[in-house]
Amino acid sequence: MEFLDVVNDKDEVIDKASRNEIYEKSLKHRIVHVLLFNNEGRLALQLRSRNTSFCPGHWSTSAGGHVRSGETYEEAAMREMKEEIGIEASIKPLCKLKYKNKFLKIFKAQYEGACKFSEEVDSVNFFSLDQIKEMIKMGDKFHPELLFLINEGVIQ
Repeated sequence: MEFLDVVNDKDEVIDKASRNEIYEKSLKHRIVHVLLFNNEGRLALQLRSRNTSFCPGHWSTSAGGHVRSGETYEEAAMREMKEEIGIEASIKPLCKLKYKNKFLKIFKAQYEGACKFSEEVDSVNFFSLDQIKEMIKMGDKFHPELLFLINEGVIQ
């Protein structure tokens, strides 16, 4: 069972709870997202597996997920990148935003090469921001946190 830290409005750890309890009680918690860019400035998006429980078949950030209890944002970002798309790369913090009952910390990384994605991911492709905006306009499914990051101007 996965445990996450429960945080207050200042993003200070005040407790821990199971992932299920976090969502059942709408407790504040932490999420990371990694934005992986290639040398041409294109952003890698992952297409979430159709077998995943949340947002199956939706485009999402390059890598992302929950910060486990006792884990730092940076550790979670590195872990998620390795687990989901099979790479290790240096990350730089971009920003931290509040989204609903979550604190989202966003990291940026540069990478050239192939990704080895997990069963949670159907594919990984690099897109320009214009292509992503066109996909949204055409009705492709996007993870709500990715849409939030685009609307907030984090992805440019």
